[in-house]
Amino acid sequence: MEGRPVIRVLLADDQEIVRTGMAMILSAEDDIQVVAQAQDGLQALELAESHRPDVVLMDIRMPRLDGLDALRHLTRPHAAYRPQVVMVTTFDDEDYLTRAVAAGAAGFILKDSGPRLLAEAVRAAAAGDSLVSPSITVRLLRRLRTAGPALGTAAARPGATQLSPREREVVVLLAEGLTNAEIATALSITVGTVKTHLTNVQAKLGARNRVEIAAWAWRNGVAGQGG
Repeated sequence: MEGRPVIRVLLADDQEIVRTGMAMILSAEDDIQVVAQAQDGLQALELAESHRPDVVLMDIRMPRLDGLDALRHLTRPHAAYRPQVVMVTTFDDEDYLTRAVAAGAAGFILKDSGPRLLAEAVRAAAAGDSLVSPSITVRLLRRLRTAGPALGTAAARPGATQLSPREREVVVLLAEGLTNAEIATALSITVGTVKTHLTNVQAKLGARNRVEIAAWAWRNGVAGQGG
């Protein structure tokens, strides 16, 4: 797509047919380039280091080094290079998803997601946004509400109790799976204002990304009060 920067993507999945399918879908997009494919977690780390992708699509269950351990390595706090990592999963992976949130995953999609959702997940991650397959958004985050101690550092930070009323409104909508554009429409504000609110919320909660903000909202009863 003319005028839009090309997003460099690394695919990591132990099933060749899955990698091939995702590569075909993404390569058809003018603004996305698949720069490498890994068949396990160790190879994913090696290729991430050499190719420096913007986004990694990471399977959770892989040999040698699974996707969760590879995710933790890529998102470690003092890493010199930190790509956005979107986990690729199936419905029976809820326990893994909970752990992936804590490890810093920027989004989740299902292996049978259609071409449009796959491409949009890559674009969202590259833009610092996130996309979670609609069919697992609330299911996953509701699970986090009763999954034990608060995620990461979010609930331990003093700023967690200092969200403004507008910031809380933004967080509630984010936790329900709305995009920045949808939040802006719902609150009659600009997308830029939504991003500013989320940047402030992220700092107050000590959250690494939107998924952690959403998880904090569910775990602390901010989201889902009507369901």
